[in-house]
Amino acid sequence: MKLYSSVGVQRVGQLFGDLMLVTWIAFCTALGLTVFKITNALGYPGRKAAEAGDGLAGDLRKMSEPVGKVPAVGDELRAPIDGAAGAAARLAQAGRDQAHAVEQLAYLLAAVTIGLPVLFALLIWLPRRIRFSRRATAAQQFIDNAADLDLFALRAMANQPMHRLAKISDDPVGAWRQGDTTVIAQLADLELRSTGLKAPRPAPA
Repeated sequence: MKLYSSVGVQRVGQLFGDLMLVTWIAFCTALGLTVFKITNALGYPGRKAAEAGDGLAGDLRKMSEPVGKVPAVGDELRAPIDGAAGAAARLAQAGRDQAHAVEQLAYLLAAVTIGLPVLFALLIWLPRRIRFSRRATAAQQFIDNAADLDLFALRAMANQPMHRLAKISDDPVGAWRQGDTTVIAQLADLELRSTGLKAPRPAPA
């Protein structure tokens, strides 16, 4: 499989495009991570509330145990302490729920920030690279030596713009029929370069 053109200028363009894609992915990733950090920071109050609620609930439960052992009135004294501990636990859970919701939102925003721009770039870059690779790989199978140039000269007359053909010959079809090797080589080279290949050098006499 041929991934890069053999034509210098075209190959440089492909390498530049690949580098731009990698740079774009790196930029989107960095931006997505920044969005995640900023958004996730909004859950800090919830995390602190959970931490404080858990600490308060634990302290109240520790206090409740000895109070409950007071003769006769232990249960009555313990009830409001247990109620406060339960309220503190609920506060802690609400803080955790809020922090979790913010974290999920942070993940979602980061995924969108990274995924959508990268997907859009790939939808532009990938079809062109696949199309080039398929054309170049297929063409390479038919170009073993100078004798194969006839096929590509014929394809050039069918595919290439008329103004490019005119620069090679006033009558490219006639020259091809007459077997004009110079014109055939130029036509074949024109078609091959459009697929990212170079014409093979003629074998030495």
